[in-house]
Amino acid sequence: MDISTQTTDASPPTPQPSTAEQKRNARGATRAGDRVFLGLSRGSGILLLVIMAAIAVFLTYRAALAISRDHGNFLTTFEWNTNLIPPTFGIAVLAFGTVVSSIIAMAIAVPIAVAIALFITHYSPRRLGGTIGYVIDLLAAVPSIVYGLWGALVLVPHMTGLFGWLDRYFGWTGIFSWDGGAPRSMLTVGILLAIMILPIITNVSREVFRQVPQMHEEAALALGATRWEVIRMSVLPFGRSGVISASMLGLGRALGETMAVATVLSPDFQIHASLLNPGGGTFAQNIASKFSEATADGRDALIASGLVLFVITLLVNGAARVIITRRAEYSGANA
Repeated sequence: MDISTQTTDASPPTPQPSTAEQKRNARGATRAGDRVFLGLSRGSGILLLVIMAAIAVFLTYRAALAISRDHGNFLTTFEWNTNLIPPTFGIAVLAFGTVVSSIIAMAIAVPIAVAIALFITHYSPRRLGGTIGYVIDLLAAVPSIVYGLWGALVLVPHMTGLFGWLDRYFGWTGIFSWDGGAPRSMLTVGILLAIMILPIITNVSREVFRQVPQMHEEAALALGATRWEVIRMSVLPFGRSGVISASMLGLGRALGETMAVATVLSPDFQIHASLLNPGGGTFAQNIASKFSEATADGRDALIASGLVLFVITLLVNGAARVIITRRAEYSGANA
């Protein structure tokens, strides 16, 4: 066989465009719709920052005016009387009540919400899970004033039995001692707030748990894990950052809830060691109850308390972002 001639199919290499040419081609290939969307997205982000900065400047300016006229210590005074000359007011009771009621709400709502989300996604039949999810969605749409009316007319009268039981068995701690007064206390407010934030945490956690890769769960089952072990080793680590985000959303509502707290709580400017005795107050409740009758100095004082709530909310969200970032290697984004 004659093999005197050989042919090859290899073609000469195509010259690659330079980096500058690639950038020009990329800019030229960008569609007008992409450029419009990029501009709108960037403008929306900048607008949000401008709005936040404007709110912070406004609150800081009015708060500075109020604090400069305050006869007491703004951080430690147990009094709110802006009609005096000079006015005397402080946020000690408001800060304590806001933090305590929110902690109670989170301690009750987060475990229950995560348990409901796990039941819907991994235990219940699809039809039952869909029904439960629909009911929870309805709870999220209920206005806060309706929760407040329900709390005042239904929850408060039925809290006497629970308060009596807590006083009988745990009154020695001082935290759960009860003097027999109306159960319009911080514990009642915390329970009501827990009911209000439960749908938010449940819905977000449910959607996060549904995003767990099926391969992870099947691998755990193939290794002989029980259903709870699958949840503990695969589902919860994957959805940890999502549950934290959901909890922060619920905490934001608990910190700023107004009408429901104002309807249920019997406010006073004292810090009570017991969670069962009536009294206390929160930032949002105090602003809602006093703003309509406040003088110019009183409005500035309320704005100053609003600034403190604004700062607390920013710190809470910042702490949540730090926690999520530190646990990024366990999040679903890296699964």
